[in-house]
Amino acid sequence: MSDGHQHNGNEKVPSRQRRRFPGISSRAYEHPADRSALVALRKLTGFDTVFKALSGLLPERSLRLLFLSDSVRVSDRQFTHLNVMLRDACYILDLEKVPPMYVKQDPTPNAMCIGMDEPIIVVTTGLVELLDEEEMRAVVGHEVGHALSGHSVYRTILLFLTSLAVRVAWIPLGNVAIMAIVTALREWFRKSELSADRAGLLVGQDPQASMRGLMKIAGGNHLHEMNVDAFLEQAEEYEAGGDLRDSVLKILNVLPRSHPFTTVRAAELKKWAETREYQRVMDGHYPRRDEDKDASVRDSWRDSASSYAGDVKNSKDPLMKLVSDIAGGAGDLGDRVRRGFGGFTSSGPRPAHGPDGPGEPGASPDPDGGAGGNGRPPRDGA
Repeated sequence: MSDGHQHNGNEKVPSRQRRRFPGISSRAYEHPADRSALVALRKLTGFDTVFKALSGLLPERSLRLLFLSDSVRVSDRQFTHLNVMLRDACYILDLEKVPPMYVKQDPTPNAMCIGMDEPIIVVTTGLVELLDEEEMRAVVGHEVGHALSGHSVYRTILLFLTSLAVRVAWIPLGNVAIMAIVTALREWFRKSELSADRAGLLVGQDPQASMRGLMKIAGGNHLHEMNVDAFLEQAEEYEAGGDLRDSVLKILNVLPRSHPFTTVRAAELKKWAETREYQRVMDGHYPRRDEDKDASVRDSWRDSASSYAGDVKNSKDPLMKLVSDIAGGAGDLGDRVRRGFGGFTSSGPRPAHGPDGPGEPGASPDPDGGAGGNGRPPRDGA
């Protein structure tokens, strides 16, 4: 490693053969769906009230003391290689204040960026032991991206509300109100993960390392048994496979999650890495932070709408194809819907009694079956 650069006037950070992005705005890497979901979240009835109330109530001091007392703080004397990566990531994304980072004993690979006033980055020992240097660099960049985007505030609220929802589950109306906000927060947070994955790529600048990291989070430390191309093929099969029943099950599976599925994240990141937008950022053409105040909310909505429309148009998912056809005015949609959901009803001949006859109903989908929920609080996984 060559000589370091000066950062913040007195702090040396490692010199890397990677591009740096002075003054970069988080708008440069934020997924359009991330921005639109956050705007929708802020418009949710009651969210402003909850946000203002929690801003003064969340025990952030307690949280910081907890990590200080029961985790290992990354520094130039502890987990030195992580400290180098953290300072490097902040240097590349031009984050002026380096967030404190802690390593927590936990065999589950995980990382998160939390905090109301100032972000804190936490990584587990399971993650540190799973990933190699370049894969870990992308993860650290991912978390620094969360910090630069200001995601840690909403992430902290999500953690608190998820815990609160469990405690007040016996209060019907109270629980419904909280879960409405939790559901909206999860929807936004899944989109924010796509943004942070892009930030990780800008820091690591190694698409293969980013893909490998996601693959190992899904399948463990058996790299010799896995293949990135085959892993990405799974994402394509997941998107295109099945019929309308599978489309509905995909929605039910993802609702309780705070993260998109790893194959989907890998495919989304690969898609972005191949765009002109990514290349322009790498060439130094990106929005600056000092321009954020002049950014148009209307333009953000237009970009989000365009992104969603493109996703629907190009998607191979049966439900998205149907939506696209409806928008395009395709005929005979009723018959296509009946065929798509045919598996939910008996495939045998209809009884002669007519529509009011005692036809044998088929198995209805279990809204809780295969939903993917694990009963644990949502985590800002790497």
